[in-house]
Amino acid sequence: HINKRRKLQNLLDDIRKCSEAEEAVDIGRVAFMTTINLLSNTFFSADFVHSAEEAGEYKEIVVSILKEVGVPNLSDFFPMLKVFDLQGIRRRSVVSVRKVLSIFRRFVGERLKMREGTGSIGNDDVLDALLNISLDDGKIEMDKDEIEHLLLNIFVAGTDTSTYTLEWAMAELMHNPEIMSKVQNELEQVVGKGNPIEETDVAKLPYMQAVIKETFRVHPPVPLLLPRKAETDVEIGDYIIPKDAQVLVNAWAISRDPSKWENPNVFAPERFLDSEIDFKGHHFELIPFGSGRRICPGLPLAIRMMPLMLGSLVNCFNWRLEDGLSAEDLNKEDEYGITLEKSQPVRIVPIKLTK
Repeated sequence: HINKRRKLQNLLDDIRKCSEAEEAVDIGRVAFMTTINLLSNTFFSADFVHSAEEAGEYKEIVVSILKEVGVPNLSDFFPMLKVFDLQGIRRRSVVSVRKVLSIFRRFVGERLKMREGTGSIGNDDVLDALLNISLDDGKIEMDKDEIEHLLLNIFVAGTDTSTYTLEWAMAELMHNPEIMSKVQNELEQVVGKGNPIEETDVAKLPYMQAVIKETFRVHPPVPLLLPRKAETDVEIGDYIIPKDAQVLVNAWAISRDPSKWENPNVFAPERFLDSEIDFKGHHFELIPFGSGRRICPGLPLAIRMMPLMLGSLVNCFNWRLEDGLSAEDLNKEDEYGITLEKSQPVRIVPIKLTK
């Protein structure tokens, strides 16, 4: 809880500096920095990045990993071609993955040295818990590589999806000023104008929660979810899904199904105000994180961080588009990949609140 509050305050401080300098903020970049440092403090008790520029560099690495994973690969259809890497996907992926793994390797190595030197657990964080599980009579039984690759999966999946969702939410609010005003009015009544959001406030902010749900509906962070494999032959309606078939769930199409949603292509948070539908996997018309035992492990992070970041950005600043653009000029096109990334970053100028 202290970590979350501190990282949120760091985010607001960075934006305040941009406001004083009348500079545009790259929402994706600052959201990435906040999310990755919150994760790294939970896992390593240390910041992963220390500046917006550094965050931008690592964001590009994560984006490149996800892009390569999402590119159709000829080798998947013709395994005999795998050795040739005709599209260069494996070569590019290896370069990006090695860069991130080298950082985790450094964190793990430093922690092992510290434990050897002091003979005790230093920070009692997630990394210590993983090392404790892996130790038996002072010898590491779990391969260090397994720990490092586990960290890679969590950090890549947890940071980018949260970043894109906040970016899309701010894009929709800038594109729909009347919705932005409703969120600001609700925050002013519940939290007080200019105050950061606390976790205890979120339950009292139904309209802002509806905005977040609608963002997940219109812009699911992973539109095809992650591939599943059928354990046995399964009959669904008139279709037979054979054993071992790879199954892709089109969450994007489900959340825009006109038989389930009125005006599905319109961003309308009001649709959730009198609805019990949530995005936690219980309602199959809205499953941006999947469902069941294989639901996305990043869900708890998103549930906690999205309202805090979005609410604080909207409540602590007014915003305008850079270069005199109007709401109608805002680019809302997305880019193909395993995640639903905006084709152009959201760059908006924070304006200091007037009392």
